[in-house]
Amino acid sequence: MKFFHKLHLWLSVPFGFIITLICFSGAMLVFEPEITRILKSEVYYVASSEGEPIDKEELMETVKATLPDSVAITGVTVFDDKDRTYQVNLSKPRRASVFIDQYTGEITGKYERIGFFSTMFRLHRWLLDSANPHGDGIKVGKLLVGISTLIFVIALITGVVIWWPRARKKLGRSLSISFKGGWRGFWKGLHVAGGIYSLILLLAMSLTGLTWSFPWYRTAFYSVCGVEYAPRNLGNPENGRKADGKRGEYKGEGTGEIPSVIKSAGQVQADKLRGWIYSIHTGSFGGIPIKIIWFLGALLGASLPLTGYYIWIRHLIRGHNKPSPV
Repeated sequence: MKFFHKLHLWLSVPFGFIITLICFSGAMLVFEPEITRILKSEVYYVASSEGEPIDKEELMETVKATLPDSVAITGVTVFDDKDRTYQVNLSKPRRASVFIDQYTGEITGKYERIGFFSTMFRLHRWLLDSANPHGDGIKVGKLLVGISTLIFVIALITGVVIWWPRARKKLGRSLSISFKGGWRGFWKGLHVAGGIYSLILLLAMSLTGLTWSFPWYRTAFYSVCGVEYAPRNLGNPENGRKADGKRGEYKGEGTGEIPSVIKSAGQVQADKLRGWIYSIHTGSFGGIPIKIIWFLGALLGASLPLTGYYIWIRHLIRGHNKPSPV
């Protein structure tokens, strides 16, 4: 048991603050789509949904006429909500898309992250590392996020190993958070009970999140799920997400038509698994109630290193203040 205590402590201490930043920024991103649609309603919603939508081919021609020759349309997403504008995905830059009112043919705007969410995303994925995260070579911020997430998984598992022998006798007490012991008791309860309450959520977020950090892990994760990894070829992360809408048709580059896309079975399976990973990681698979749970779980995750630091520092102070043997 001492081994697990030391492993839990000495892996958590150097990476704890980074884990807090990752979890906190992740919590801030949970409701990004909903907040963005509220603040930019003129982009994401049509002025009026009366009448019939304009033919998709005509709408795509309208968008195409505004694009430079180097940019192609890669797909269009039609949402279940008829008041939502169509999302037309572009080949570049990364995640680029525009929105068009399907009833009037007016282009309402383009996909742009609000400044706060852009900062939170860069913090969550790359610790604000200014280097191009999609280029070649090692990116320090991205690497630190990946290593810290791995450490977090180990810390969560060792935390359960440490907790269980003590909890078997007093399970109810070990799962309570109260002020009966003052602030010291509260912070300790928040660390122990909070970690147990959020354990499954944090493991789900961490294990899915690691697929974006390490190619070897991503390949292994897909293999365990019985799917061969295939890189994504679409332009926007919202494309095809079941939680927000249904996948639209894809447009062939350099043509004025919207043909059916022919994908290999492996590519289809990889896309489905990729969507599942994203929805589990973000909590976007079950509506607002699930998102609230994910938000609270991520906040609890952010608190664990901080409460752990408190317990560790208190232990050091108590040890230092003990009288020396005569």
